[in-house]
Amino acid sequence: MSIQIYILSKLTEGENYPYKLKKNLSEPIPFDKMGNLTESKLYYHFESLTKQGLVEPREIIKEDHRPDKQVFAITDKGREQLPNKIYELFEKAKNISEMLVGIMFLQHVENARVIPILEKNLEVLKEKQEQFQAIYNQIQKDDSMRDQVDFVHSYYSNNIANELHWLEKLISKMKDIKE
Repeated sequence: MSIQIYILSKLTEGENYPYKLKKNLSEPIPFDKMGNLTESKLYYHFESLTKQGLVEPREIIKEDHRPDKQVFAITDKGREQLPNKIYELFEKAKNISEMLVGIMFLQHVENARVIPILEKNLEVLKEKQEQFQAIYNQIQKDDSMRDQVDFVHSYYSNNIANELHWLEKLISKMKDIKE
């Protein structure tokens, strides 16, 4: 879904072709390599979006000694569906890293609609933190396993605390923008 949001968002800025979008994604930070985005995956998503009626091919650019470039444009249906895809991304995301593409394209959604989704995610994460702590408190730790159990507890506690921090920071920033 993130790749499709990226494609649709970029096409709201104007017509484009897959290879150029992949190249743009790698500059200045190589997000394509970080997310293991290959050209074949990108072309697959262009094809999927075309079948959904969210993008359409506009022209084919032919150049000597170069592969043809198929240029795409977003459709009215694509413009309409883009915010829904972003809202869905935030609803399904289990952590901040799964929200990054949605965060990059917040201009296509209403903060007033995203903030409650994020606040719900925050509450779920706080409940998870409490449950994890309760489980840890119930574990009988003998001396032979104490270090391992404490290590695992520390690892998960820090990860949850980090997610809470960044989610709270995101909500705060979005509330500041909203006002």
